[in-house]
Amino acid sequence: MRRFFLGLALAAALALPAAAQPLRVVMNLELQVLDPIITTSNVTRAYAYLVFDTLISMDSEGRYHPQMLEGWESSPDGLTWTFRLRPGLAWHDGAPVTAEDCVASLRRWGRRDGLGSRLMAASRGLRVVDERTFVLELAQPFSQVIEAIGKPAAQIPFMMPARMAATDPTRPVTETVGSGPYTFSREEWRPGDRAIFRRNPAYRPRPEPANGLAGGKVAHLDRIDFVSLPDPATRVAALQAGEADYVEYVPTDFIARLSRDRNIRLVSPRPIAQIMGAIAINHIHPPFDKPILRRALQQALDQGEILAGLGLPSSMTLPWCQSIFMCGGPYASEAGTEALRQPGLERARALLREGGYANEPVVFLHSTDSVTINPMALVIIDRLQRAGFNVDVVASDYSSQAQRRLSREPPGRGGWSLMPVVFTGFDILNPLAHYAVAYNCTNNYPGWYCDPTMTPLVDEFAREPDAKRRLALAGEIQRHVHENGLMAFTGQFSVPAAHRAEIDGVLPVGFPVFWNMRRAGR
Repeated sequence: MRRFFLGLALAAALALPAAAQPLRVVMNLELQVLDPIITTSNVTRAYAYLVFDTLISMDSEGRYHPQMLEGWESSPDGLTWTFRLRPGLAWHDGAPVTAEDCVASLRRWGRRDGLGSRLMAASRGLRVVDERTFVLELAQPFSQVIEAIGKPAAQIPFMMPARMAATDPTRPVTETVGSGPYTFSREEWRPGDRAIFRRNPAYRPRPEPANGLAGGKVAHLDRIDFVSLPDPATRVAALQAGEADYVEYVPTDFIARLSRDRNIRLVSPRPIAQIMGAIAINHIHPPFDKPILRRALQQALDQGEILAGLGLPSSMTLPWCQSIFMCGGPYASEAGTEALRQPGLERARALLREGGYANEPVVFLHSTDSVTINPMALVIIDRLQRAGFNVDVVASDYSSQAQRRLSREPPGRGGWSLMPVVFTGFDILNPLAHYAVAYNCTNNYPGWYCDPTMTPLVDEFAREPDAKRRLALAGEIQRHVHENGLMAFTGQFSVPAAHRAEIDGVLPVGFPVFWNMRRAGR
């Protein structure tokens, strides 16, 4: 029945001019949350890049450029930063974007995001100068001002009207008013079925060509639909039949088939935008409140075997990568990886005995609807059981698991022990934004890890102006993450997106952005 109605929709779309035909997008996960400040979900990030905009953006080489800003300047001592907005920016409700809105948005983001909170902690304050100008005054040196405001991942500093930014950062905003290239049709939103975006006719893109997340965000398409197709095989069939135009992640079993289809194009990201698999660990409840048992977990994980479970071509995986900042990234390092180079189940069993493991249940949150997490999780579960962990698998959709992961209750009373996750390189390139570093001893990230001895290194990294010294500090930070088992890493890989061949202008940034795309005229 779903295929029948999709076929009707396709027939209707073909009667429209090319620009008016909706771009039908199948995301890996369902859109559930409409506030990018309270979640790190990739689908919410895709939604937010359509609806909102950022002050600063990163290009495909990792360089930062003004986006909503006309530009910025800093004082000679680096303690005063002046930012000026481009003229003519407007919210979707027609009101002008002001410096007051931006200051309020940065303050809300800074109360939630790891890197943002560090920036705010180093600041005397933010103040409005005039309608288009605001100033950030630092109380102490901070080497990552532009990197923080231009961060492309996790809690991204998207700009919102001041009335929305006044919302407590632990609660989602109730409006969807941004200034981005598309508007969100909330009244037509049907979770689990369809989310509809329409071109914002008032949006004024930058004049530069699109490059990564920077440059002109030109909305060529009048409408974009996020369409729900939970079954991986159905996604591929819809793409090949022309009933879907873009699939965020190609199910790995179908990569070879789609690569031979002349009507389909695969999009593979650059190394810094590839994916790193990881396991979030609950540090506040047994058994993983003990560092030695977290090290036993590390020894139970064989990256080669886990990545083989994805069924990817060898060109899309790295045989081994324990650089927490991505192999190929600017802070790539082998510091602290010595004990992880030859993991083994016998080593894991020995550490379980040494650590006094008492067969406590390990509540494992298994996200069955993710084409990347699900196959890796199956291998991880098997290896943990073979190592001797008493694994209690809770299988459900990712959104439900992400909600349960917020619980601080013991694992047996609605809490959890382990949850496999995936990050793009954009999420973890910078030590101050990395999930296993930025939230150290803050209680602001599920897992609630704390290594007090790492804190001075992170603080020094934030202050250090010399790039070579920052590289050395990143290596020492990585050593602490590995040696204390703050998070476990399951390997670096890439899963291509796929789109119909008639879609031009796709930007390979590692996650879907839809400006610059156009449909070739029929």
